[in-house]
Amino acid sequence: MSSVHPVTDPNTWGAGIDEAVNAISRGGLVVLPTDTVYGIGADAFDAEAVSALLAAKGRGRHMPPPVLVPDARTLDGLATDVPDAARRLVEAFWPGGFTIILQAQPSLAWDLGETHGTVALRMPDHPAALALLRRTGPLAVSSANATGRPAALDVDDAREQLGDAVTVYLDGGTVTGGVASTIVDATSGTLRVVRQGAVTLDRLREVADVAGPDDAPADARADAPADAVADAPGASEDPVAAIADAPTTDDAGEPEANRG
Repeated sequence: MSSVHPVTDPNTWGAGIDEAVNAISRGGLVVLPTDTVYGIGADAFDAEAVSALLAAKGRGRHMPPPVLVPDARTLDGLATDVPDAARRLVEAFWPGGFTIILQAQPSLAWDLGETHGTVALRMPDHPAALALLRRTGPLAVSSANATGRPAALDVDDAREQLGDAVTVYLDGGTVTGGVASTIVDATSGTLRVVRQGAVTLDRLREVADVAGPDDAPADARADAPADAVADAPGASEDPVAAIADAPTTDDAGEPEANRG
């Protein structure tokens, strides 16, 4: 049987956070508010818990969840070969609605699904989410909804969709973000937006050289006619749809898209 705990007041949310931490440590699932939408989370290093998360949403390993972290300093523990430009974006937009896709540390003992060696990382800008993450460490977190349905903006909607598959629901009220995080792929030589969301491309470009989803690769742009470059296909902007051939994620403010 699931339990629901209010987490709107830091002075009274201790018992709820305790229950969520205990649930995560036992391999259970927790629904938590973020700055974008509600998320469903599991211990990122517990393969059975991650499988249970995917099953609760009705999705397969080909759409692995992103990982939420409590601090930017976690970056180098989970990812490798982090470009300087990616670090600048993290410094500028964490915590917040910004997800970065990087090469995962090969030594990590986790199984998020068919990630092709990548991991999508985000630090949410929500006090209750951060309070939980500081105690659990990195969590695999997907949007709190059944696949194909809109992401939940309040705990009642999340409960209606996910039911007793979730052990603990943390009720932070209605989240006001509602817009999925922007996802940037930093796993190749060019930083590229693969999903547009809370952080605009113009804001990203104030910090680093980032290609838009409709921009052709630099080598193609140099060799192709101008009209061909202008017609280059872009990634899907659907915040809960997999992006073909892109190593992205889904969203809990978050992401839908790791490579699938």
